[in-house]
Amino acid sequence: MTAIALLILSLLNIASSCHGGITSHFVRKTQASIDMPREAFPPPSGHNAPEQVHITQGDHIGRSVIISWVTPVDKYPNTVTYWPAGKKHSHSHSHRHRHKASAETTYYRYYNYNSGYIHHATIKRLQYNTKYFYEIGSDESTRRFSFTTPPEVGPDVPFTFGIMGDLGQTYDSNITLEHYVSNPKAQAMLFVGDISYADNHPFHDNVKWDTWGRFAEKSTAYQPWIWTAGNHELDFAPEIDETTPFKPFMHRFPTPYKASNSISPLWYSIKRASAYIIVLSSYSAYGKYTPQYVWLEKELKKVDRKETPWLIVLVHSPWYNSINYHYMEGETMRVMFEPWFVQNKVDLVFAGHVHCYERSHRVSNIRYNITNGLSTPIKDPSAPIYITIGDGGNIEGLADSFTEPQPSYSAFREASFGHAILEIKNRTHAYYSWHRNQDNEPVAADSLWIYNRFWYPKEEQA
Repeated sequence: MTAIALLILSLLNIASSCHGGITSHFVRKTQASIDMPREAFPPPSGHNAPEQVHITQGDHIGRSVIISWVTPVDKYPNTVTYWPAGKKHSHSHSHRHRHKASAETTYYRYYNYNSGYIHHATIKRLQYNTKYFYEIGSDESTRRFSFTTPPEVGPDVPFTFGIMGDLGQTYDSNITLEHYVSNPKAQAMLFVGDISYADNHPFHDNVKWDTWGRFAEKSTAYQPWIWTAGNHELDFAPEIDETTPFKPFMHRFPTPYKASNSISPLWYSIKRASAYIIVLSSYSAYGKYTPQYVWLEKELKKVDRKETPWLIVLVHSPWYNSINYHYMEGETMRVMFEPWFVQNKVDLVFAGHVHCYERSHRVSNIRYNITNGLSTPIKDPSAPIYITIGDGGNIEGLADSFTEPQPSYSAFREASFGHAILEIKNRTHAYYSWHRNQDNEPVAADSLWIYNRFWYPKEEQA
């Protein structure tokens, strides 16, 4: 048998072609995911030491950062000291380059849980493309971290995003996060929701929010995570008199929503390098004339593709999903907003919620009206690619039951845990890759050169 024939047989053993695309039959770990014990996430040493450190973008254009942390005992100190790298910080000259910012401090009670003091300090007027160090805490409890600001917004500015969803804090979650952190290219995380899975435990055990914050700090303290709220952030539990939706999430994870004239932290937009990122809330009202609907209609008109060529949307519940879990749960939002996405030539839509990986072709389902019956998705060069990446490793495990046959809109699907990387090269090209946990980081289980819908609307070789 020739080497070519052997290669073909090997590929057929891994994946099978269906009506739509490829359903991978890669054999991944099949056991249930298990949360790591609380002891795996000890607090840092020292009295009142700051913990659960995480950062996000603090304005619309990338010159501001919101630094968040928790102190378990005392409210003070609640300031952050920061300075650009490369400056000499001798004792006599350090005051010339170091700056301080005060935090807004909050706390909350959830059923029988009392949070520590939660601090959010917004640092403004930072220089683009600059590494900064920052310190929080005091005396022996002082902790130092760093971050790098993005380059100035522009049409051909390269930038690399990580993409992840439905992470949790299991042993599989740990593999996913370690896998991601090992990639030196990633500069910011687009997180599509479902963070700690505290609500999977009795009385929505909010200690799980604390342990998650310590767990993720190895990434969240050093690069901005752009937060999307998922269903596990709702924490709506009237049976224990908790009737304020998103209470822990809203206290812990600020977003720069006011910079894009949103009235809610749950939907907002940012610019970063050559990308315009729009974050939507699948679990807030989005029907006609609701605040989210009105905001999105106005927001899409603000996007200037000559300044930010790449238009990316984050949601939690996927609009195109060929897995038997959460099937069609995103349908009503799709019906409301898909025409706008096609009209505005959105490049990519990332979602979570379904605990596997799936990438679509560029399709739309906007031909339908009440008389013509044309309700089948078709290829559409103006439509986004839809990517479901709810495969972070959470306690609920993998979604491994596919609808058959594979629908025509589905290009690739696999029930494995992993993360993705999006490398924007210029205004026309970006390289996308998905990395399953079982492989070394440089190995891509799925990859695609993506062509910008505004500047280079060619069909990708999916």
